[in-house]
Amino acid sequence: MKISIGFFILLCMLMKLNAQQYLTAEESDPNVMGWMKGTPPSKERTVSAIDGSFFQFPASRYSVCHMRQFMPTTEVKAASSQLFEFQVELDSAINAVSFTPWNSTKSMTWKESLSKNYTDGMLITHKGKIVYEKYFGALKPDGVHAAMSVSKTFTGTLGALLVEEGVLNADKTGADYIPELANSAFGDATIREILDMTTGLKYSEDYSDPKAEIWSFSAAGNPFPKPASYNGPQNYYEYLVTVQKEGQHGEIFGYKTINTDAMGWIISRVTGKSVPELLSERIWKPLGTHVDGYFQVDAAGIAFAGGGFSANLRDMGMFGEMIRNKGRFNAAQILPEALIEDIMKGGNQEAFRKSIYGNLENWSYRNMWWITHNENGAFAARGVYGQTIYIDPKAEMVLVRFASHPEAKNSKIDPTSLPAYHAVAQYLMNKN
Repeated sequence: MKISIGFFILLCMLMKLNAQQYLTAEESDPNVMGWMKGTPPSKERTVSAIDGSFFQFPASRYSVCHMRQFMPTTEVKAASSQLFEFQVELDSAINAVSFTPWNSTKSMTWKESLSKNYTDGMLITHKGKIVYEKYFGALKPDGVHAAMSVSKTFTGTLGALLVEEGVLNADKTGADYIPELANSAFGDATIREILDMTTGLKYSEDYSDPKAEIWSFSAAGNPFPKPASYNGPQNYYEYLVTVQKEGQHGEIFGYKTINTDAMGWIISRVTGKSVPELLSERIWKPLGTHVDGYFQVDAAGIAFAGGGFSANLRDMGMFGEMIRNKGRFNAAQILPEALIEDIMKGGNQEAFRKSIYGNLENWSYRNMWWITHNENGAFAARGVYGQTIYIDPKAEMVLVRFASHPEAKNSKIDPTSLPAYHAVAQYLMNKN
């Protein structure tokens, strides 16, 4: 299928990069590269969404902090009153915390891991106080960064909230709420199966396969004018009604973005509000956030619920702390405690083991959160290129990372990230 001018954000952000050797984090620093600098910037330093150059490494390291320059967006309004302020007690000793990366016998320090993973921003809270905060590259303390698939966790949490409140019934199907989905794979998938991504969908996100369905989804969501020869779906929702079933629902975990966009449609239909509007109203404003976030939208103004959110680092830390504290934050019970406990207990581990993510031993997926089931009960929101909100309840730690790694897959990043997170958690537990 021919895709219109350039590539839509999914194509650009998740495409498989061919290069095998990359500039280091220091060499690819956007401030060193000088992207979009000058009045006007030179041709060599100009990047664009029209030709897809804005999300080709190393220019992507600039773009993740400036998505609004390239794509149409809609706001997630921050709080206008009762803004929350973190207490700060920085602990420089965290830099020296060491760990052994997976499949390696050589130890690495926490500080070394940040560069290794092209970190743009790192925030760690312990018992509600900021103990570590660093900014690199194009990210500034008052800026925002693309959250990639961490966006899914916000959509999933809103969907699970509506289930908890009885607005959605977890046993009802997609077609019960969106009749237009009746003839699609989502028609007989339950809300629970969509939230936990145990749907059976004929849909591939293999970016190396030019025939994979991801390209059709990307073309539908492309906000730029489509070529005259294009006769496919015109927006995200029009694409979702075309998705066909493959296999049985409820048997295998299948991490597929379109589950989140289907949930976003359901959320919007039953509430009469878009995902960005509901997120602002129910979570972002009550948290006391400081900086407006935003979602990328398609040509119909539909938010990309599965990966289009950009947000501020400290604001993300507020969200993580609220989840760690069982929904209570900024002097209010923002989310029901029962909802957080449902997330923490995890999903179907057997369905997860059958998936391509079986190497994450004993993990599961619940309400669009990744549950480690480790000895500390850690769980996380995860996004490509290194984004995460990692919550360790036993260590009373929340870790938020924004990054712009050259490669999308977390399998490339996890070996020097997940053991590092656990090492810092153990350090904080032993500190007091």
